[in-house]
Amino acid sequence: MWLFVMFDLPVDTKAARKRYAKFRKLLLEEGFSMLQYSVYARYNASEEFADAIRRRVRQALPPDGQVRVMAVTDRQFGKMEVFLGKTRTKPESAPTQLFLF
Repeated sequence: MWLFVMFDLPVDTKAARKRYAKFRKLLLEEGFSMLQYSVYARYNASEEFADAIRRRVRQALPPDGQVRVMAVTDRQFGKMEVFLGKTRTKPESAPTQLFLF
């Protein structure tokens, strides 16, 4: 399952820019990758794990701006069409699982 966070946060004051940077840093620390400006995605092995990440994102929401969190299945994510200019490319693939024994 893929978890998307899309946001539009104000950056008109120094304090607002600081909140924007803090929120973006949290997403990166939680394992999200930037797909586009203000669009981040993270692969989760299960829906339960995605729910835990979603709760942490909710706790870190800035007081202003708009944030959207959306979950999609691997199959739905694989059907995404990605274009660089007019050239179609494949969407990102799910990371390989790391097994520790």
